[in-house]
Amino acid sequence: MTTAPTSARARGHAPTPLTLDALVELTRDTAADVRAGLHEVRFDAENRWSVRLHAHTYADVWLITWTEDQSTLLHDHAGSLGALTVVDGDLTERVWRPSGLRDRALATGRSVGFPVGYVHDVVNTRSAPAVSVHAYSPPLTAMSYYRVDDAGALRRTHSVLTHDPEPDVPTLDAVPSRTGTTR
Repeated sequence: MTTAPTSARARGHAPTPLTLDALVELTRDTAADVRAGLHEVRFDAENRWSVRLHAHTYADVWLITWTEDQSTLLHDHAGSLGALTVVDGDLTERVWRPSGLRDRALATGRSVGFPVGYVHDVVNTRSAPAVSVHAYSPPLTAMSYYRVDDAGALRRTHSVLTHDPEPDVPTLDAVPSRTGTTR
């Protein structure tokens, strides 16, 4: 990954030299590697399965799998920019706006980037499993969770310190190889 000086506006006001476009490209490139079979994919009916594929100075890249009704809950990524690309399947992103929550479909191949302060939920509403690649820059250090109250206002419920986009479920820090060993 190369970095070039960028303006704070192009970076999305995050403390990173990477732009949203660079993060989206990183997730697209990694999704192509996943589709090519370079990374093992697993599914867990109870929890989203995830593994950190790359840990760079300025970004972490994660592979996350989803079975039906698995959701991230409404959250932000604290001071990190983010991006995701759907490798396979269909996901629904619920984005909070002052006018309320809005759903958008994320089908296979779709990529999105999200600036600091972006509050969303991602869910697999389909019976078929889904696979996605996510990148965060700078690497995650915290996440905050929210609910929308009866007046339609966004209310933070709690925050967690974490380096992991799946802080409440077991994840792998080492990438499993096709032979079953980790590297």
